[in-house]
Amino acid sequence: MAWYPAATRMELQPESDAQAAIRPTQFILHSIAAPWTARRVYEFWRDSTNLESHFGLGYRGDLAQFIGTETRADANAGANRRADGTGAVSIETASNLEHTDPWTDEQLEELIRLGVWLHQAHGVPLRICRTHDDPGYGYHGMFSQWSVGGTACPGAARIKQFKTLVFPQIVARATNMPTPEPPSPTPVEEPEENDAMPQLLNEVNSTDVAIGSQWTGLAFADAVLHTGPRRHTTLVHLLVEDDVPDGTVIEGRFYLTDTAGKNPSAYLPTRKAGGGGHQYTCTVEVPQGKHLRFEVRALTPDGTQVKLLHRVASGLYWAAE
Repeated sequence: MAWYPAATRMELQPESDAQAAIRPTQFILHSIAAPWTARRVYEFWRDSTNLESHFGLGYRGDLAQFIGTETRADANAGANRRADGTGAVSIETASNLEHTDPWTDEQLEELIRLGVWLHQAHGVPLRICRTHDDPGYGYHGMFSQWSVGGTACPGAARIKQFKTLVFPQIVARATNMPTPEPPSPTPVEEPEENDAMPQLLNEVNSTDVAIGSQWTGLAFADAVLHTGPRRHTTLVHLLVEDDVPDGTVIEGRFYLTDTAGKNPSAYLPTRKAGGGGHQYTCTVEVPQGKHLRFEVRALTPDGTQVKLLHRVASGLYWAAE
């Protein structure tokens, strides 16, 4: 595993040792929709969820690394680790609760320096990713394969900065070209002392369920994950029995209903191969008068059912206006 010398090492265990190795070919930038320091991001990954990024970056340029860049981190859905062993390096950056603010000057400097190091250390090519699996640099909302159900992360202001400032300066510094003019100072938004700070979803259910080719709605504490209006980042982790027929695919998808559980509207499913543990994420805002739920099905070559042994739903959420 590789550790960036300019970051404070805050190693997550057991993820750092237990998760699969990757060959890093992409750098994907995120906003965490919380005004947190790098240490607070680390504490959230450590204490509240089995999701994580490689790096965390606070408003004032405090940068921490949680997992080596040659080990999988689970912030990018299909880009975490591909079948060929390649994967993306991820960074979560502090933002306001709506991820509408620009990166501060201190954040911009650290993003650029880290981007240069990833090119030098891992050969990440100096281009913006052209497709979801194309090596290069990008931001979370660039491709649907990097999230479940789509996302606006890191927000319009930061996407503009990525295109006009962050990526051009990575290229300039990595190739010793003249750098663009430095950015104008941007104000640091201090966290508001009110009840808009995020709350934590953390629900489990270990009741065995047999799942087949028909979609099966799952209960965690109950069947409803979120009630709108609500913004959220939700991860569902499923543990399926290991002994499943070769070629088995486990599909999971989030879906909306009205408050009576009727009129379902499902997001696109995410496909996972084989038994064992599988993760599914969703960040799409839940509208007023809607419930967010989750369902799963198992597609086996011979049509047999498989056993779901455990499920966990976790993540941050906020009341939406």
